Amino acid sequence: MTRVSRRGLLAVGAATGGAVVATGTARADITARSGFLWGSAGAAYQIEGGNVASDLWVVEHVQPTIFREASGDAVDAYHRVFDDIALAASLGFNAHRFSIEWSRIEPEKGQISLAAIAYYRRVLEAIRSHGMTPVVTLHHFTSPRWFAAAGGFETRDGIEPFVRYAEIVSRHLGDLFGVVATFNEPNLGGLMSWGSLSKQIRPIVQASRASAARAVNSDKFAPLVLGDFRIQTPIIIEAHERAYDVIRRETGGRTPVGLTIAVNDERAGTPDAGLDAKLEDAVLPWVRARGDFIGVQNYTYALVGKDADLPNPEGVELTQMNYPFAPEALEGAIRLVARHTDKPIYVTENGVATEDDARRVAFIDRAVPAVFACMRDGIDVRGYIHWSFLDNWEWFAGFGPKFGLVAVDRTTFERTPKPSAAHLGRLARAGLPGDLRPLEHHHHHH
Repeated sequence: MTRVSRRGLLAVGAATGGAVVATGTARADITARSGFLWGSAGAAYQIEGGNVASDLWVVEHVQPTIFREASGDAVDAYHRVFDDIALAASLGFNAHRFSIEWSRIEPEKGQISLAAIAYYRRVLEAIRSHGMTPVVTLHHFTSPRWFAAAGGFETRDGIEPFVRYAEIVSRHLGDLFGVVATFNEPNLGGLMSWGSLSKQIRPIVQASRASAARAVNSDKFAPLVLGDFRIQTPIIIEAHERAYDVIRRETGGRTPVGLTIAVNDERAGTPDAGLDAKLEDAVLPWVRARGDFIGVQNYTYALVGKDADLPNPEGVELTQMNYPFAPEALEGAIRLVARHTDKPIYVTENGVATEDDARRVAFIDRAVPAVFACMRDGIDVRGYIHWSFLDNWEWFAGFGPKFGLVAVDRTTFERTPKPSAAHLGRLARAGLPGDLRPLEHHHHHH
């Protein structure tokens, strides 16, 4: 494959008003190192719309499929991204999490889209120009169709293409990165394997994979989210660690690089609860992997039995995702991870699916102090990023669950901030409580 040459890039730079060549390194450095990050998050496939070269687009459009409805235009964020960024900044946030869609960068193997690189360059510049730190995810559940057709991360052949993708985007965009996650929740399969849902949906997962495999004419078709976690885990960890080295090299070591994991507040539900086995399946391999931080993504707790999670307790409030409403679970999740690593922690997702925005405000008001409680105990938490900025397409559940701080009209795509948006923005503007603010450190060189 031909590497995107410096000359090719300069041509893109000329076409985008010199943007590609201009670097904001000094500023990036300062922003990345200053202060606690407050923001909200989105993922390309869930918001951009029209990601027709992605593996999951295939799965949505075959029968049978696990997807309740196709993503289609999603919330048209591809075209509305600059207004969205301005809106997020206006709420008071100093960080913004988004993902780069690999299938836009490399729609066919070895074919790099300079237009896509230039597009995400403008996205990063917009986030920076609004005074926010970009929290960039390189792989948020979706891969290019060609990659999944070749076996995805169920084969070691998947490592090299991912590392090359990470190298290309970090070489051409990395000077603008603030915090980088290689993978979003690559541990989800391990976590879900303990839940009752995974057994219920296994037949439809297998049928979806089989019908999509026929559609792409490949018996190896393996999207990450439908893959076998026991096969994928060591392969993705190797892909992550190699990408980590490449991104650190391309960004001159200025930018923290890690991955994000789904973490329940894991609670013993029986005397013989298999907590250690569950952590080994779902959390610990990822915490041990090379990285500068761990992104903790928490939504609820789990009551763990001997070899599976227990059903929801009677009478507890459930969210639209059918698990308990549990803002306090974030504290348990952070403490769980902190027991197993000294790496800094960013809360890269936390939120609630509800039509009743007053419940979101209540959720935020219990989750944010939970972060502060962890920090008071000396746990190095560096940011709180809420899921999600916009109501969006929630994978298997379609457009039903409402996680957004901002509502989106499904016909006109008009954005309407909910009270929770202003509420979290006020907390962001207020910042850390006085006792948690870093003192000005004066370094004396002896």
